[in-house]
Amino acid sequence: MLDIAAAGGKSDVGVTVMDLKTGQTISQDGDKQFYSASLSKLILAVDALQQPLSADDEDLIHRALSASDDEAMDVLWERFDGMDAIGRVAAEAGLTGTHAPDDPSQWGEVVITANDMVRLYHYILGSPVRDTIVGALSSATATAADGFDQEFGLLGVTGAYAKQGWMFYLPSDVYLHSAGVLDDRYAVAVLTTSPTGSWTTARTAVNAVSKALLVKLGVNG
Repeated sequence: MLDIAAAGGKSDVGVTVMDLKTGQTISQDGDKQFYSASLSKLILAVDALQQPLSADDEDLIHRALSASDDEAMDVLWERFDGMDAIGRVAAEAGLTGTHAPDDPSQWGEVVITANDMVRLYHYILGSPVRDTIVGALSSATATAADGFDQEFGLLGVTGAYAKQGWMFYLPSDVYLHSAGVLDDRYAVAVLTTSPTGSWTTARTAVNAVSKALLVKLGVNG
């Protein structure tokens, strides 16, 4: 995996792959902690979907997962007790490096690891929330609600569904993540932080790591 992480250049990279058929996991800096950006939407959705929901709740969850709608997440975070929801899901799914943000208003600062993201997908795919979450992620829009191009990392690959995350953190850190399932076989998490302040550089790094990973797995993107 060293060559895969190195493809990210100057970016800090955490990458993990779990073979969902065998349970085998390989990683490089899989326990390295990152701010989640929008990957926290996936964690919150797991908790919310285990509670009674209105049609409006269901629409908000779909928007948060497919179009990565921040306004939908703002409502869900308040409505479904986001701070405690992160802890509940972490306990249920065995996420050992994941925890709620220090600032309760900043859901993008939930702390995650690549290892935990593949564990989360393993948990989701064996749970009653599977179909709703997979359906929403599979209908991800090319352009997010905020206008951001979501077609990077795993969403640039045929046969994959994923939750994407992006966040600019002062003074110049760019967080860009892609975590999902490839070919219904591999749970994959590519988490990156670029110190350059450049979205283009960060996107290039994520795509390079993802491509190197596909080569390692013998999968054509």
